[in-house]
Amino acid sequence: MTQEELQTEAIEPGQSFVIDTFRPEDAPGVARLFRAVYGNGYPVKLVYDPDQLINAFNTLENIPVVARTSKGDLAAYEALYRSCPNPLVYEAGQGLVLPAYRKNNIINKINQYVCEVIAPGMDIDAVFGEAVCNNVYMQKSWQVFANITTALEVDLMPAEAYAKELSASGRVACLLMFRNCRSRPQIVYVPPVYEDALKYIYTHMNDERTFNISIEEPGKGLSTEIKKQVFDFAKVARLTVHEAGDDFPAVFNEQTNDMPDQGIVVIQVWLKLSWPWVGSIVEYLRTRGYFLGGVLPGWFGTDGLLMQKIMGKPNWEGIQLYSEHAKKIMRIVKDDWSSQVIASIRG
Repeated sequence: MTQEELQTEAIEPGQSFVIDTFRPEDAPGVARLFRAVYGNGYPVKLVYDPDQLINAFNTLENIPVVARTSKGDLAAYEALYRSCPNPLVYEAGQGLVLPAYRKNNIINKINQYVCEVIAPGMDIDAVFGEAVCNNVYMQKSWQVFANITTALEVDLMPAEAYAKELSASGRVACLLMFRNCRSRPQIVYVPPVYEDALKYIYTHMNDERTFNISIEEPGKGLSTEIKKQVFDFAKVARLTVHEAGDDFPAVFNEQTNDMPDQGIVVIQVWLKLSWPWVGSIVEYLRTRGYFLGGVLPGWFGTDGLLMQKIMGKPNWEGIQLYSEHAKKIMRIVKDDWSSQVIASIRG
């Protein structure tokens, strides 16, 4: 055991604690906390580097919230950070609680602090969480504070990430749950094939949307612009489509054709629902085996649409969901996946 782990093991259990915004002097304790639970294997290396952690906090790229004990130790951690194209939408994640403190309801208290203290004090559009679906604990916590459930990311995380807890039977899906921080009325162009699905998903949106059916084709001369991110540890690729023209098939294929050879097993595509031609892009992706994931509120400033493709059969059996709304979204997503499987069999 390392010296840092020994120091963490020495944290006295049962201390009183306060939920508070990160302070620079907390940074070494954050590294010790993550090493105690994940060793050096946590994929977000920022948590191990005190100087980078402090710099990211100062630039508002990463805003940690901690549970600080009466002796100044850290018993839990979560962070708000930017992970989508809109810099005013923050993800809340990287949640971690020291084992000796896991019966103290700390994550619920941290989520409440994030949504009711941090977020209102910032000039942001929304906060969201990716609640894992190998259990319902995080979903129940987010349901209280961020109750706009809009998408299911199928097979997002590898089972190896949960090996120490023995809590996953295969790859793990995540539920996207949002809390709106300001109103953003807008027009949403709905792909005809998803008209019923999207109108259902939007039923819990506490903001104004005007729905138009997407029937246009991309304008000639409009150049497709795609940004690709590959997460090797998870074997996941994400493609953010900032612009989609009539060259979309060629550009998209160039970006994705070699992904199976690279070991990628999950491909996510983020599209803009502000495009009158988004329906034609969706239809093309469906011919390539992509299926619906759901809606991404405020993702580009305007709303986004998640399409996804899984290499092989998804771990549907391992998905546990808490709310009836989430269960209905899963049925919608799974039905669309099934239709793609049937279409591929028929050729």
